[in-house]
Amino acid sequence: MSYNKNTCAPVPPMGWNSYDYYNTMVNEQEVRHNAEYMAKNLKQHGWEYVVIDIQWSDPFAGEDNANRTQYIPFSHFCIDEYSRQIPAVNRFPSAKDGAGFKPLADYIHSLGLKFGIHIMRGIPRIAAHNHTPIKTHDGSTVTANMIASAYSTCAWNPDMYGVDATKPYAQDYYDSIFELYASWGVDFVKVDDICRHVKEPFYEKEMIMMARAIERSGRPIVLSLSPGPANIEKAHQYETFANMWRITDDFWDDWKLLKAMFERCEVWQRHTGEGNWPDCDMIPLNVLGWGWGTDKDKKRGWKSKFTKDEARTMITLWSIFRSPLMLGTDLPQLDDYSLSLITNDEILAMNKNPYQAFLNSDSSDDKVVIWTNDCPDDLSYYECYFNVSEEVQTVKLNISVGKDDNIRDLWEHKDLGASTTFELAPHACRAFKIRVTK
Repeated sequence: MSYNKNTCAPVPPMGWNSYDYYNTMVNEQEVRHNAEYMAKNLKQHGWEYVVIDIQWSDPFAGEDNANRTQYIPFSHFCIDEYSRQIPAVNRFPSAKDGAGFKPLADYIHSLGLKFGIHIMRGIPRIAAHNHTPIKTHDGSTVTANMIASAYSTCAWNPDMYGVDATKPYAQDYYDSIFELYASWGVDFVKVDDICRHVKEPFYEKEMIMMARAIERSGRPIVLSLSPGPANIEKAHQYETFANMWRITDDFWDDWKLLKAMFERCEVWQRHTGEGNWPDCDMIPLNVLGWGWGTDKDKKRGWKSKFTKDEARTMITLWSIFRSPLMLGTDLPQLDDYSLSLITNDEILAMNKNPYQAFLNSDSSDDKVVIWTNDCPDDLSYYECYFNVSEEVQTVKLNISVGKDDNIRDLWEHKDLGASTTFELAPHACRAFKIRVTK
């Protein structure tokens, strides 16, 4: 590829995604409210992407659908004359008269932020069934059914057929949708139903078509692959064609899932950097799941089941590993503690560090897991301690070498000198920046 995709994401992207709180049900007003909160409270700490997740073209995936099913089989969601999904105007009013997401993207850009959307791999089934046209580079008449593969479908979402890369004009379809996204001002595209199955050549070829389409669009667009877990044997393909790829299935507020992430990060620790970011998934903080309500007369959603220590552990691991940081919550409802976690610049600096982090202990056997990352000044390094056991652990840290040596506690913003002894509660962590003179 002549296009340098790595310039799209020189550091791990940081932002907000609508899914963990709104499910399929987010609307324009809610997106604007979250963007406004980010611009006011989070932008100065590096948070910048506002991403609308799944089903934004479905006019029925709103509150009236909360008592039915998450994904409506053969939903007649909105498409344009070229079989491309467009926003449902009952949920995104500024998309009227063919404007698409451009007015909303323009507004988010005016706040100094970036705009992203979710798509499913493939072409809408309804377009294939109705033989609607696709846009071609030479004006040839080609319909959706001519490039679709009915044998390539998502196991959990019925909206799409795969695009068969062996068919003439298959690339034209992907070129046309990314051309449309570029005209809207899209900066980030999360593609679903593609990462977990990349062992299959069919899925891999669609990933390549998307990467080519982004190059041809003329706009830098971050390409994020989901859902995962990604296949480590395909690391080279991810690094060549994508910016982010999920190393896990959907991550939620469950300690078992968080503990398992230490092993996933260990597997992927040598594949971060230079525009390539293995993705630990969204960060489920504070309030979650409003869009999963089953009865309109009952309160929807829940408070994150993570303890304060577990939430801090999550932010610390994501940061030192250099995972993308995507908040999954309703930002205007953030409590003070959650806000303090995601605005600690000393912790977030680990996420932007240009060097790879590595595991300094055995996450399968040790009760205290240690991650380390060198700093560019050649004098400092980060070191994070995580208690993954169910008992209190005592840790002694001594670096006494020179008079200017220092252990900096990044969560407490304190200098501790050249040694410290501390206790770690179950599931708790400590994060340090250590300076050692030579």
